[in-house]
Amino acid sequence: MDELTTPEGFLLRPWHPADASAVLRAFAPAEMDRQTDRPVSDRVGALTWIASRTRERGARTGYSWAVVGEEGDPLGCVAVDAVTRIHDRGWVSYWTTEAARGRGVASAGVRALARWAFGELGLYRLELGHRTDNPASCRVAARAGFAVEGLERAKLRYGDVRYDIERHARLADDVVNFD
Repeated sequence: MDELTTPEGFLLRPWHPADASAVLRAFAPAEMDRQTDRPVSDRVGALTWIASRTRERGARTGYSWAVVGEEGDPLGCVAVDAVTRIHDRGWVSYWTTEAARGRGVASAGVRALARWAFGELGLYRLELGHRTDNPASCRVAARAGFAVEGLERAKLRYGDVRYDIERHARLADDVVNFD
């Protein structure tokens, strides 16, 4: 399936080269740029990021979706990657543009992504993690039905600083999936 919709009116669709300007704007803040393995600081970097998402989809190892509002521009991204068929598991990530924060974009997108991953993709377990100093990301996980599972100490390093991560998960047979 190439597009998903949310009850809140957002459209999830694959990333396109025409989205390069939106990706570039999204990665402009230092907070975003440090979360990617390759810089997204110019049009070439944005196109490379989009091409990488397209390759992952083709290889069936990751599925990134642009979350689009009524205006037609991407407001954020939701993704499931590190998909492993042995355990029917995937890793969920999400981000929103600065202008879209606080509008429910990420939680609506993650809920739609989870429904798709459990149904169409046939996964059983979805995992995600967020820095413990990021309460907004924790709220997204909770609103999307992901239960807290524990703390991973000093898991991430940005520069010289290490961050603890709170792990969340959602299972295909969790009650939240049948509400």
